Amino acid sequence: MRNNNSGISSSCGTSCLLAEIRNCNVCATVVPPLPVTPNPVLQASRDSRIRIIGQAPGIRAHDSSLTFNDPSGDRLRDWLGVDRESFYNPDNFAITPMGFCFPGYDKHGSDLPPRKECGPLWQEKLEAALPNIQLTLIIGMYAVKWHLGERAHRNLTETVRHWPDYGPNLMPLPHPSWRNNAWIKKHDWFSEELDALKTRVRDILG
Repeated sequence: MRNNNSGISSSCGTSCLLAEIRNCNVCATVVPPLPVTPNPVLQASRDSRIRIIGQAPGIRAHDSSLTFNDPSGDRLRDWLGVDRESFYNPDNFAITPMGFCFPGYDKHGSDLPPRKECGPLWQEKLEAALPNIQLTLIIGMYAVKWHLGERAHRNLTETVRHWPDYGPNLMPLPHPSWRNNAWIKKHDWFSEELDALKTRVRDILG
């Protein structure tokens, strides 16, 4: 086995990897350090069928250790067409954001971006440890940039607008935050993706 800051052994399975992530404290020992005590928030199991890759937990998720435990989570569950029980079942949904800890606030009171340490440490390992994923949802620009790279369009709006380009197993989405209310209202075509998303989720989860 490894210490929790040095990488993961090749023999470590899904449950082992999740334990490693939950014990990670890398961002407390770099400059600048995480402004709160590290509390990695995620959920997954080897049987997870849908993977959600967002940005980073908000303060409510940090305090409750429950990801998307806020109004943006309510909106996301509405987009998916699922209730809380189904959403928080790790055999249904793996929720593995770009940053696992609440990153703190900027000078305007908005959440800071996900910590840069998290993605390189864990995203590829999680992909390998979740073999039953049938649909991956990439939420927000940080996840889009990491997971789509050059396949992304010139901005998040255009990437989401061209969601059919990525096939049936990958969907880019805007963040379900209330801050995006104007964006959602302005882009009426987004409802077509939500209809397709609900259908895909229903087909996968039965």
